Amino acid sequence: MGVSAPFLALGLAAVLLLSRQPVHAYPEFQRYVATHSGRAVNCALCHVHPDGPEGTAPGQIGRLTPAELAELGRARAALAPGGHPASPILNAFGNHLVEQLGRTRLLELRLAPDRLAGLLPAQSDLDDDGVPDAVELAAGTHPLRRTDGPPWALFVVNLRRNLPQLLLALAATGSGVWGLSRLLHGFAARARRSVATPVPPPGDRP
Repeated sequence: MGVSAPFLALGLAAVLLLSRQPVHAYPEFQRYVATHSGRAVNCALCHVHPDGPEGTAPGQIGRLTPAELAELGRARAALAPGGHPASPILNAFGNHLVEQLGRTRLLELRLAPDRLAGLLPAQSDLDDDGVPDAVELAAGTHPLRRTDGPPWALFVVNLRRNLPQLLLALAATGSGVWGLSRLLHGFAARARRSVATPVPPPGDRP
């Protein structure tokens, strides 16, 4: 079934309108995180596409459907926190930032990008790797990838999470080593007794 002319015209008008508006990428945050952490951080920290929202590739504005463009408009209207944005050009972390702070506050923070991490909720951990999103943002690691995080922080978290299993494994290993050593000691004692007790010659046997 073909697309009606009015619907197609509406979609094209939306694309043209959005292409003339600011893209709303915030490179100040990316530059600060890259400089502060010493890691190569691209736009995929907050955006769907690693090159940012402008373009015609999947996840960029030029590739959005009319329905996604409408959702983008609603997300851009989330000026205050708590708006539940679902911008199709942002990933879950990018939308989380808008949800927590609102676009108005994010625009203000472009002048002080070092304050962004400190404004995130302390319990926020989108990838559930045990490292808060604020810590990952400051470290330049990705808040949506469980395997990407500050190495020492991930080590401590995994150690705490797996401590009961580690203790059980250590206890089982210790018990096994103790039992093996007792068995070897028993063999050694029997060998010493057999050497210490001489076997009489055949003529002296009763």
